[in-house]
Amino acid sequence: MSTANFHPLYCHAAGKPPPTLAIAVAPRRGDAGELQLDYRVHGLAALALPPPAAPGPADGLWQQTCCEAFVATVDGPAYREFNFAPSGQWAIYDFAGYRQRNADWQAPAAPRIACRIDADTLHLRATIPAALLPTGAARLGLSVVAATPGGDKSYWALTHAAAQPDFHLAASFTLPLP
Repeated sequence: MSTANFHPLYCHAAGKPPPTLAIAVAPRRGDAGELQLDYRVHGLAALALPPPAAPGPADGLWQQTCCEAFVATVDGPAYREFNFAPSGQWAIYDFAGYRQRNADWQAPAAPRIACRIDADTLHLRATIPAALLPTGAARLGLSVVAATPGGDKSYWALTHAAAQPDFHLAASFTLPLP
């Protein structure tokens, strides 16, 4: 994938990012309608990564270094949150509106995650099956929580719409779904 497809993420002003950290994401649609997200996290030496784990669902992934995607319908308040950990674990949450989680919702499919590290860069590819995406027009909010070995966190996104980091704000879902 060409570097021209990558969108830079910006650190929220409230964070204390390591000075060498740079993050970008490239979204694209696959032939079967799936959404492929390629996260590139440069400056890996300054981050703490979760240890490898069995691939599968897990809660609380955002409490450590974690890539995230929010997919919202254009014509309503509903959205889904996807968390992808470098450990191989993932989480999917369905929301009817701002932070109004549908606790009974069950995902009809599972995302796939592939990670590799080249020198000082983490490459995480998350593939979201079409069954997990809205039909019709939608928009994306792409983000990363970056944790340091000392426990500091910085919050990265395409844009930040509030004084405090909040990836759930609809104003942060700025990129059209490819």
